[in-house]
Amino acid sequence: MSREIKVALLGIVALTALYLGFNFLKGSNLLSSDRTYFAKYDNVDGLAIGNPVILNGIKIGQVKHMELLPEERNRVKVSLELQKGVIVGDSTVASLSGSLLGSKTITLFMGRNSKIYKGDEELKSYTVASITDAFQAKALPVLGTVDSTLIKINGFLNKDAKVSLQATLLNAQGSTEALKNLLLMNQRNINEITTNMAKLTGDLNVTSRKFDRIAANFAVLSDSLKSAPVGPAMRKLNATMTEAQTAMTGVNKALTDQKGSLGKLINDTTLYNNLNSTAASSDALMKDFKANPKRYVHFSVFGGGGKDKKTKTEVETTTTKPNGTEVEAEIKTTVK
Repeated sequence: MSREIKVALLGIVALTALYLGFNFLKGSNLLSSDRTYFAKYDNVDGLAIGNPVILNGIKIGQVKHMELLPEERNRVKVSLELQKGVIVGDSTVASLSGSLLGSKTITLFMGRNSKIYKGDEELKSYTVASITDAFQAKALPVLGTVDSTLIKINGFLNKDAKVSLQATLLNAQGSTEALKNLLLMNQRNINEITTNMAKLTGDLNVTSRKFDRIAANFAVLSDSLKSAPVGPAMRKLNATMTEAQTAMTGVNKALTDQKGSLGKLINDTTLYNNLNSTAASSDALMKDFKANPKRYVHFSVFGGGGKDKKTKTEVETTTTKPNGTEVEAEIKTTVK
C-alpha cells in the first residue's frame, strides 16, 4: 500500500472521528439505536439543541434538532431523541417548560395509550407559561399606564405651570433663608432656653431624689406601723368607747326617768315656778328697800333715859305668781 493511500485513509478516519466526536459533544450519538420523535411549538425561546428530555425527573433523551416551519405560521418543529426502551404513544404530551435561570426543558407526561409509536411520529405539545412570561403579561399594561401618565404630566407642565413651579421653588428657598437668618438672630435666646432646660432638668433630678427619700421614709413608717402593736391598742380603745357609751346610756336614762332626782329637776315645773316666785319676791323686796330704807332700819342717836325703845314696822307687799294670782306677804322688822 502506497504512502498516499495511507495518508488518505488516515485523513478519512480523522474526519470521521472528528464528526462523531462533535456530534457526541452536542449530545447526539450516531451509533446509538435511540428513537426520534418530534413536537411542534409556537415559541421555543430558551430551548437549545442538547437540552434534556425529562420523564418523572429522569433524563431519557435530548433535543436533537429544531426547524422553523414558515408554512405553519412560523411554528418550530423540535426533534426529540429518546432512549429505545421508552414507550410513547398517542396520549404522550411533550410539555415545554422553563426554569428560573431561563433555560428550558421538555417534560413527557404519559397517559393510557391506544396506539404505540415506534419512531418519527408527532407528539402532543404543550407550553407552560414561565415566570418571565407572566411578569411580562402583568408589566406591559402597567408600563403602558405609566407611559400615558408621564405624557399627561408633561402636557400639564406647560410653560405657565413651569414658571409657577419655579416661582414656588424660589419662594421656598427664600423662606428657608429667612428661617436660617431668624435662627441666627435668636441664637442667644435659644442658648439661654437650652441652658434653662438643662438647669430645670437638674432641679428635677434633685427633686426626684427628694421624692425617693420621702418614699423610703414612708416605707419605713409603713413597716413600723405594721410591726407596732396596733391590735391591743385598738382593743383597749374599743373597750374604753364601750364604757363611755354605757355611762352615757346611764346618764340619759337618769335624765329621762321622772322618778329620779335629775328627772324631777329637769321635767317637773314646780321647782321652776317656785324659783321664779322667789326671785320675783326678792326683786320686789330690794326695790322697796331702796325706796323706803327707814321702814327696815331705825337709827337712834340719843338714848331716852336708859330705856330701850322698840320700834315695830310692818310692811305689806304684794307678789304676782306666774299663773296670774296675787299673793300678799307681810314682812315685820323690829329694831331695838
